Amino acid sequence: LLSHFSSTGFWGLVNNAGISTFGETGWLPMETYEKFADVNLLGSIRTTLEFLPLLRKYKGRIVFMSSIIAYFTLGNGIYSMTKAAIEKFCDALRLEMKKFGVQVSIIQPGNYARSTKIQPLLSAEEIWSELSEEEKAVYNKEYVQERANFFNSILSEGSTNGNEVVDAMVDALTSPAPKARYMVAKLKEKALVFVCALFPTAVMDSVLSYALSK
Repeated sequence: LLSHFSSTGFWGLVNNAGISTFGETGWLPMETYEKFADVNLLGSIRTTLEFLPLLRKYKGRIVFMSSIIAYFTLGNGIYSMTKAAIEKFCDALRLEMKKFGVQVSIIQPGNYARSTKIQPLLSAEEIWSELSEEEKAVYNKEYVQERANFFNSILSEGSTNGNEVVDAMVDALTSPAPKARYMVAKLKEKALVFVCALFPTAVMDSVLSYALSK
């Protein structure tokens, strides 16, 4: 394996793989939760553990793709769950790697759905058809349609400037002093993160409930 690297050695690892979906907690089967944890969380951990010996040897860099959605959720709690978990994994890893000279950075993009195509627009009919009978007894098609319209509107507002996220990744890999976190997001997205991080949970819940009601 070492013969494939330059004299610099194995310098950087970027954990970028991720999948996303929409749906309230009870709408998604356990198999979906397991798949998301396997790809978004365990996938990054598996790759990191595999290359850790080389990264320690060459004092390299490790970059993880998180999201501002690690701080809050607007209909895609399953995605938020995995991003919040990878943040905590990175926090532990960053501290542990300092003694080896390995830098660990987290990229926290805002809404770049139109750049990444991470998730197609949602069909309310498709969502409804996949609900269990128990969930269908609680919700109705009109509610599912409203939620789908809401989430589709978020997807359609995503930035097309994906190069902004790539620039952050390059800086994390090449800067003499990389940041622990790179938040690449619009001002209103950063403001929402600020509210979620610093204000009481009741305030956060009120803001998010208002957003969902719209």
